[in-house]
Amino acid sequence: MKYIYKVGCSIENLRGIRDFVKQSLKNHEVNELSISEVVLALDEMCSNLMIHAHKCNPDDLFELHIIADRDQPLVMEIIDDGTVFDINQFHEPELGNIIHEKRKGGLGIRLVKSIMDKIEYEKTDGKHICRLSKKVQFD
Repeated sequence: MKYIYKVGCSIENLRGIRDFVKQSLKNHEVNELSISEVVLALDEMCSNLMIHAHKCNPDDLFELHIIADRDQPLVMEIIDDGTVFDINQFHEPELGNIIHEKRKGGLGIRLVKSIMDKIEYEKTDGKHICRLSKKVQFD
């Protein structure tokens, strides 16, 4: 089953994204822990896209696709025509440095990488696709 959510790049829309993800995964009887992990990772990815690539412009749109098939890894796609930020190319600062420098930020990417099993990027027909996959437990 494929679920599609089109959303403007305003951070006020993050709640709608979280609700969409929760409801889509509950429809497929994904367990609560897996739902919480996926919601957290997608919230981070979508907020970064909204803030850094689109400067929170609500007129800029992107799509979130969730592909859920039992006994297959869950696939989430963030499809956008903005500037892509490939987290696979980003080297997170050392945790000790973040604490020592009292930096805000820098942990979200580490979190997403620890939650997801696979993160891929591709460009097709002028669109950037960030594809995140995760094996999840079903109730």
